[in-house]
Amino acid sequence: MAVEKVIIKNISPVLVLGVNDKHLKLIEKFFPVSIYVKGDEIVLKGDKKYVDKVSRIFSEILSIIERKGFIKERDLETLVDIELEGKSVQNSITPESVILYRKNEPIKPRTPNQEKYYQATKKDDIVFSIGPAGTGKTYLGVAIAVAALKNHEVQRIILTRPAVEAGESLGYLPGDLKEKIKPYLAPLYDALMDMFAPDKVQSLMKNQIVEVVPLAYMRGRTLNNAFVILDEAQNTTEMQMKMFLTRLGANSKAIVTGDVTQIDLHKHEKSGLIQAENLLANIDGIDFIYLNEKDVVRHKLVKDIIKAYKKDNEKKQK
Repeated sequence: MAVEKVIIKNISPVLVLGVNDKHLKLIEKFFPVSIYVKGDEIVLKGDKKYVDKVSRIFSEILSIIERKGFIKERDLETLVDIELEGKSVQNSITPESVILYRKNEPIKPRTPNQEKYYQATKKDDIVFSIGPAGTGKTYLGVAIAVAALKNHEVQRIILTRPAVEAGESLGYLPGDLKEKIKPYLAPLYDALMDMFAPDKVQSLMKNQIVEVVPLAYMRGRTLNNAFVILDEAQNTTEMQMKMFLTRLGANSKAIVTGDVTQIDLHKHEKSGLIQAENLLANIDGIDFIYLNEKDVVRHKLVKDIIKAYKKDNEKKQK
């Protein structure tokens, strides 16, 4: 039997253990470890394998509280999921694990698959990130692009997505073309606003250092010294995907994100993302990273919703 102590000096035990020991109970639910609190010490007893896992979880909890002043339940659930998957959590923030530093907290991968995603963008010039909603495809992609811009690896960022959404039509939206398209691009604006002050975003866009444009506006362009992100790529046609991928110029990188379970194209149109999976998988410099419900970092119910739809889809296919 292994025994290990975690020191919680200068941090309220309630923040670490949760109200009415909610955090403690969650950890004990998944790991057969006895946990005792003595003053500023958390004592762990049990099989060394599980004691090590729980020790890493508490170390990461303390690290998050030191940076943010609190830890959300979904963050704790992510830590537990990572250890259940057998992947150890990094106990400290290092330059290698951080994508981008913000004022409140750094942006970094939170699951093993997200880490693969991040590392793939360092190695390859084109990375496809495929997975369900809430897995961080778009948000991490924008963070990676912003980091490249701040590090002077590229001179500009172009964010784009097709204006096709859940059967809706641009014609029914009010305003001119620019106003009609804006709702489709909102998720990209949201990610930018989380990484820059609003006035900074406006300045970058005014100087065309950052562009947020519908996919149709990409035709005929050659994108040099740029980081380009194509979001919601499952809604591109085969011709649109080819058009986008062939825009890439010198010293440029691209991230393509999509969810093949949420294709909103007309029935007679085939998804360019699915075709790209089949055609480009074995080309050097192109990588495909697959995320799943275990990588969901939104509300905990999102993970259950994805599982339910996945199960229903598999049932229908059978």
